Amino acid sequence: MDLTQEEWSSKLASDNKAYLLDVRTPEEFEEGHIPNATMLDIRQPESFMEGVQSMDSSKHYYIYCRSGARSAQACQVMNQMGIEKTYNLLGGFMEWEGETA
Repeated sequence: MDLTQEEWSSKLASDNKAYLLDVRTPEEFEEGHIPNATMLDIRQPESFMEGVQSMDSSKHYYIYCRSGARSAQACQVMNQMGIEKTYNLLGGFMEWEGETA
């Protein structure tokens, strides 16, 4: 599900099953990321798929990338693999106005 910045932030803050997932590259992650995010690079298909397979399907995954395109793709892949609750950050990290690490 695609959510605006405001919807995504609000839902993330109030969700006790939230898991924050950054699907950018390690270099992008190092340049700055949302606090408590776990990085899983979607451009590394083998490790990305392994990571998704080990995920807890009862959690709610809040996913972002730089612009929203890779995270939208990640949501689709994860949904196909049985993870139902995925939330894509529209506009991605470039639009993020919250705290960064």
